[in-house]
Amino acid sequence: MPPKQNAKFVYRMENVLALYHEPYDEDRPVICFDESSKTLHKQVRAPLPVAPGAVAREDTHYERNGERKIHIATEPLTGWRHVTVTPRRRKREFVEQMQELVDEHYPDADCIRVVLDNLNTHNPAAFYEFCTPEDARAYLDRFEFHFTPKHGSWLNMAEIELSALTTQCLNQRIPDAATLRTEVATWETDRNEATVSIDWQFSADDARTKLHRLYPTITEKKQD
Repeated sequence: MPPKQNAKFVYRMENVLALYHEPYDEDRPVICFDESSKTLHKQVRAPLPVAPGAVAREDTHYERNGERKIHIATEPLTGWRHVTVTPRRRKREFVEQMQELVDEHYPDADCIRVVLDNLNTHNPAAFYEFCTPEDARAYLDRFEFHFTPKHGSWLNMAEIELSALTTQCLNQRIPDAATLRTEVATWETDRNEATVSIDWQFSADDARTKLHRLYPTITEKKQD
């Protein structure tokens, strides 16, 4: 990685790590946001139900029934998360997800600090495409965006939630969008009621030791 790219990676990495180690502040919540997708598969034949001595079985053949996008927002320190299913993943959906954070989930917060990756739809300027200038500015004044480095999306704790969602809920054949919404809503409710939080341990000090090769060599100041 060239020195300039190294420096940008390190800057964004340490920015996110510093944010994660700040104490909890209900007026300035830290929200991690990420997206994924789920391919829908309809059954060709009805699965065989559970029977004594046998588990439920389903036919290996299926019919593809489209795809849905999954958006997840989570506050790791409080054990809260919210999942939304949409047909598409565009700038419009990104803006709508951010508006929902302000209008429904954190209406009283002074500033919502959002950690997200560098997907091209994650563009704060998009607010001006779908809102009046006054509303766009009002929404953006409520946010502070923290972008993970390119190839550093593992720094986004929302990926941990997506992994849990995949293994605990999506790792099954889901036939249609309505069923998908029901399944993820049930998972969300159960996990929120259990207040499953994330204890993030990796720090900037750890990064400077374990990822020292990513840090650029300091450029010496030229003497006159």
